[in-house]
Amino acid sequence: MAEVTRKALVSALKSTADLLDVLGEEPFRAQAYRGAARSLEALDTDVPTLLASGFEGVPKVGKGIAADLIAYAGGGSFGPLEDAASQVPAGVLGLFRVRGLGPKKIRSLWDAGIDSLEGLREAARDGRVAALKGFGAKSAGTILEAVEFALGAQDRQHLSTGQAVVEGLIARLGGLDPRPAGDVRRGLETVRTARVTVTGTADDVRARLEQVVEGLAPLEGKPLLAGRVDGVPVEVGYAPAEVRGALDLMLGGSTAYRESLRAEAKAKGFDLSGRGLRRGDTLLPTPTEEDVTRELGLPLRPAEYREPEHDAVWETLPPPGELVAVADIQGMLHTHSVWSDGAATLPEMVAAAQALGHAYLGTGDHSRAASYANGLSLERLRAYVQEIRALQGAGLPILAGAEVDILADGSLDYPDEDLLTLDYVVASVHSHFTLDPARQTERLVQAASHPLVTILGHPTGKLLLRRPGYALDLDAVLEACAANGTVVEINANPYRLDLDWRDVLRWRERLTFAVNTDAHVPGGLGDTRYGVAMARKAGLTSAQVVNTLSQAEFLAFVAGQRAGR
Repeated sequence: MAEVTRKALVSALKSTADLLDVLGEEPFRAQAYRGAARSLEALDTDVPTLLASGFEGVPKVGKGIAADLIAYAGGGSFGPLEDAASQVPAGVLGLFRVRGLGPKKIRSLWDAGIDSLEGLREAARDGRVAALKGFGAKSAGTILEAVEFALGAQDRQHLSTGQAVVEGLIARLGGLDPRPAGDVRRGLETVRTARVTVTGTADDVRARLEQVVEGLAPLEGKPLLAGRVDGVPVEVGYAPAEVRGALDLMLGGSTAYRESLRAEAKAKGFDLSGRGLRRGDTLLPTPTEEDVTRELGLPLRPAEYREPEHDAVWETLPPPGELVAVADIQGMLHTHSVWSDGAATLPEMVAAAQALGHAYLGTGDHSRAASYANGLSLERLRAYVQEIRALQGAGLPILAGAEVDILADGSLDYPDEDLLTLDYVVASVHSHFTLDPARQTERLVQAASHPLVTILGHPTGKLLLRRPGYALDLDAVLEACAANGTVVEINANPYRLDLDWRDVLRWRERLTFAVNTDAHVPGGLGDTRYGVAMARKAGLTSAQVVNTLSQAEFLAFVAGQRAGR
């Protein structure tokens, strides 16, 4: 069993609560698991320490839940979840991945004999969903779109999940020079298989992983052992040191990139595979990737740039050493606290940011339209700014920002006179996702053109593997940002990663970007790494990312931005 993560503990608790709701169990039981999940999300304490203490002192984690979590960490099974799951068809669990379906609707579908994603797709197509009480034709159409999206995404994981699995494997493969490979190495936003390469043999890998990788077995004809960790497919490639470069290259790029390299090699009389580079019967020494490409007479493309979208442009992009790095980020400009729907106070968020090496924290609590997120009324906004000014006076490196809702007509949720009391403004969409494309585009263009908007937050509203972005003319919105000097956010939350790196790549020469975590808990500040990975795939340097500026430089940037409008 691989070391359990906080994310896995929280997921088990939330899934248990959802299934209890589907089963119609006493509401207080589901609430107990959800409360425990929220408490764990809000903590910074590492999982080993929590386990060693028996979760003592953790709010809403009683002795029973604590015992079940400890058993889960030790054996890989969360008893309450297993008990609940045993009472529903396996396919029902997949219905939770369909946007817009909560426990009550899932129960209605199950009662109607619809108990899988595939079954739901067919029922939405043939009219059975539309005929159910509480659904209707419009709802059925929306569900069909959402289930198609869920089915298309079901074989992939978030980058954060793939990264965690890869890091766990690497920790177990010490002494074999383990390195990330595949989607994780390239910083792709979602991961199909968590891949690692090592210098060694299949037996070396088995000796270290048989106890932690389920179903570990060789892939026929390939120098790979494959299995699963917590349901995530994994592959570990192995090679002797003299051909490690060929293995890394073959497991370090997209399918299209690998095929193009093989074709180039074949055209020049070579055979290239994960087992090495051959000219006829001769195996050539290729300890590094550079050795392979040198033999082939090709430039070595950086791992970040090994996607089809890079083919025509990668040689014009900065080399990896010039790309923005996590260490370049000076401050977060979109975070949440207990003032809205965050789990920590402003001083606690500042302390967490400083512990990560950030020079300052920019706040971003929700505006009044986001009532579901405890959005700030005008009165509370003024008190919030007052607290921040007091904290600044006490020497805390904090800036007063807010995440202000873009309303359906494109106006902002606060009057200009109140926006002016803030150091900067993040404007985001949190409602009316289904406006027609022309209206949605006009709405965002208007907001991006507002003289007091500093940053356009998560511009397309997508949730990776959960929902696509809303329909709009994105280029028209980004054109408005370029024309008005509005910064565009790369939201680093691994469930968002919005703006998509492909669009950042297209617009990199005309826009300024901000890598923001949108953190609602102190631990969320660590998501910076995922946003930076997206920025690197788009070829961004620190000069193109506004929160690489110092606090004083950023305030001067905002002043210049406002003056220039």
